[in-house]
Amino acid sequence: MHSSQNSGPPTPEIIGSSPAMQDVYRLTRKVAPSNASVLLLGESGTGKELIATAIHRLSHRGNGPFVKVNCGALNESLLESELFGHVRGSFTGAVANRTGRFEAAHTGTIFLDEINSTSSHLQVKLLRVLQEREFERVGDTQTNRVDTRVIAASNRNLLDEVNAERFREDLYWRLNVVPIVIPPLRERREDIPQLVTHFLRIYNEENDRYVVHIEAAAMEALHDYHWPGNVRELQNYVERAVVMAETDELTVELIPDVVASTESGSGDTDLQGADIESLIRQVVQKGIAEASETDALHEIIVNRVERELILQVMEQTSNIQTKAAAIMGINRNTLHKKLKEFGIDGP
Repeated sequence: MHSSQNSGPPTPEIIGSSPAMQDVYRLTRKVAPSNASVLLLGESGTGKELIATAIHRLSHRGNGPFVKVNCGALNESLLESELFGHVRGSFTGAVANRTGRFEAAHTGTIFLDEINSTSSHLQVKLLRVLQEREFERVGDTQTNRVDTRVIAASNRNLLDEVNAERFREDLYWRLNVVPIVIPPLRERREDIPQLVTHFLRIYNEENDRYVVHIEAAAMEALHDYHWPGNVRELQNYVERAVVMAETDELTVELIPDVVASTESGSGDTDLQGADIESLIRQVVQKGIAEASETDALHEIIVNRVERELILQVMEQTSNIQTKAAAIMGINRNTLHKKLKEFGIDGP
């Protein structure tokens, strides 16, 4: 049997003891001592950077540099310069030589977040670094060699990106030596009380507050919410509650309406696929019966189905747009536009 100390989080910053996270911890500990590339997969806000940090700390490179790059935050030319460096005069504004992040991470680890955002040109250079451990700075002919471990992360399914020809297959297999999938918060709800306590401790200290009790109704609402923004969203709401609290208790009034109005999680499940299909059949039949032959029948039916569907889902979710959008698989901005387009008012 393994000792119990190996069943908990690999570093103190990672919170949670759910079975879903136990699998993540086991893989993290197993892959850390190797030099293998790791691909972290999971929705935004699930804590991929924390796992990347843990892998680095537990590796033989733990005393070396840990360099983080968000590939989605920069355009192609800036990202290329950021990753590989440049020489003076290589482009407008390059007034001095610059060391890139790969060189800065020599003997350590580089964490490439949102790797799915990289262009095909950069993907070629990344593949070369992974295969040959060498690259040139932008505008330079001299080849640099580097000993850097690569951990990449994506909030999209990279295999889907490969199939859509937006991501190189050879780079995918180079990065995906050991994949670790970080579960969304809604699949590890049993960790929510522990996470809330952890964030209360942090934000009490930061704000010189003493919010140490959690109202049962508040905890129930937090547990039942579907958490599209995952742990990052929970962290945001706890910080807000600490700042706004007037007593030592986190009450349901301190939680945003989008969370507090969730009724036992039923908003996520009331309208399931079978109900939607039945609704669509009814509306299509009604549309066909009412549309004249000269009308653009197809468009009328599609619009009618969409409008009726949105009305039904909005009703099921008590007009909470975030929940309604999640059920329909669209983002909240799209739903907002549709509501305006169809003349559907709020509550």
